Amino acid sequence: MTIRKTKKQDLSRVMQIYEEGRAFMRETGNPDQWTNGHPAQTLIEADIEAGNSYVCLKDDKIVAVFYFNVEEDPTYKKIDGSWPNDQPYAVIHRIARGVDGKGSGEFCIKWCCQQYPNVRIDTHKDNGPMMTLMERLGFIRCGIIWLANGDERVAFQWRSDIIPSISPSSK
Repeated sequence: MTIRKTKKQDLSRVMQIYEEGRAFMRETGNPDQWTNGHPAQTLIEADIEAGNSYVCLKDDKIVAVFYFNVEEDPTYKKIDGSWPNDQPYAVIHRIARGVDGKGSGEFCIKWCCQQYPNVRIDTHKDNGPMMTLMERLGFIRCGIIWLANGDERVAFQWRSDIIPSISPSSK
């Protein structure tokens, strides 16, 4: 598998992956995350334009998509819990895999951890597969944050100084 920035011509496949991701979440007991067509195509177009959207390819086919950037996320300022540090961090958002992307979520997250030594991510409390993956990869469960619309999310952080280096395999 390989990672590259998302191109405008990838948009149709990327939106298909998000639809497959929404269906997977519903099938695995998480019907309340990414409702009403979230993430919207306009948001993904903005991510691509800003250079913060990435795709994962397997055999030259896009199998996963995610947002990655070094930035201060305003929703991470208030947490019911605590972050392990206040150092600059990268964020992973809007990660999804297609039905043919088994293992690509782990690959993408490991890739992100190779890019920056301090990584934060959050997910819905009912997103069991994602929380299991975060814990298996050594992310620390830090507490609850709130999105701009008031929805709660479980927040995680990975730190290279306390968690052994993780690298993606090229399955």
